Amino acid sequence: MTKVLIATDKPFAKIAVDEIRKIITNAGFELVLLEKYTQASELNDAVSEVDAVIIRSDLVTPEVISAGKNLKIVVRAGAGYDNVDLKAASEKGVVVMNTPGQNSNAVAELAFGMMVYMARSLFNGTSGTELRGKTLGIHAYGNVGKYVAQIAKGFGMDVYAFDPFISKESILNDGIKHIETVEELYKTCQYVSLHIPANAQTKKSINFDLLNLMPKGATLVNTARKEVICEDSLIKIFEERSDFKYVSDVEPDCKALFSEKFSGRFYFTPKKMGAQTSEANINAGIAAANQIVQFIKNGDTTYQVNK
Repeated sequence: MTKVLIATDKPFAKIAVDEIRKIITNAGFELVLLEKYTQASELNDAVSEVDAVIIRSDLVTPEVISAGKNLKIVVRAGAGYDNVDLKAASEKGVVVMNTPGQNSNAVAELAFGMMVYMARSLFNGTSGTELRGKTLGIHAYGNVGKYVAQIAKGFGMDVYAFDPFISKESILNDGIKHIETVEELYKTCQYVSLHIPANAQTKKSINFDLLNLMPKGATLVNTARKEVICEDSLIKIFEERSDFKYVSDVEPDCKALFSEKFSGRFYFTPKKMGAQTSEANINAGIAAANQIVQFIKNGDTTYQVNK
């Protein structure tokens, strides 16, 4: 019998697990559960006898891939998949998928909530600023970026987007202003919301030269990955520009320095929280289960990321 493992050190909500179990058992498969594990060896042991794995932020290392004697597919319940070693998976013929779009609204709402929080001076009782009429740049106009743009339009912001992989027509059709270069985006916008993946091209790409193009009173919003930020540049821009602010749902390595020197100009969530809603938790888990069933039964590789 095909065995499907849910391996989550941060478990899905019970309702999500129940729905996943229903999908898996209705397909004639067996569900195996590994939750709140603390050692990598526990995941290695659990994966050794299964055909498929659903994970969240769990690390799928070459050791995990090697331990999966029967492993055919790994599905990351969420959009980002940099926690999976794609090279090791490909070398062993293991398909890796994500579940794009399932967490998008949750991430977008968090991005905008942090934007409001910073604009209103961290709700500390002092005067803040309004978002209506301000310029917002969407850096990468994917699923999350589109939701952020929709919310921003509702707030009356002037919204721009840059994405070399999305056609100008698609952006304009959504009522968003298209920007040709990343430099122009940063030069134009008082707020920039980051939605780029962490890869060889983007890591540390948000640097001083780019950030320093932003107008006075600039705020950078990061619900992407900390690796896309050049932290030396982030420190430098904060030291040279007292008007610059940064909000992120992933703490930088230089958090202690920020706490010491830049109080009131930044906010970091206690942990990565973009997908931490009941709806996103359920949606991503159900999508992962359905994708596994379709892959095992029909060979469907629609959401494969290691082609």
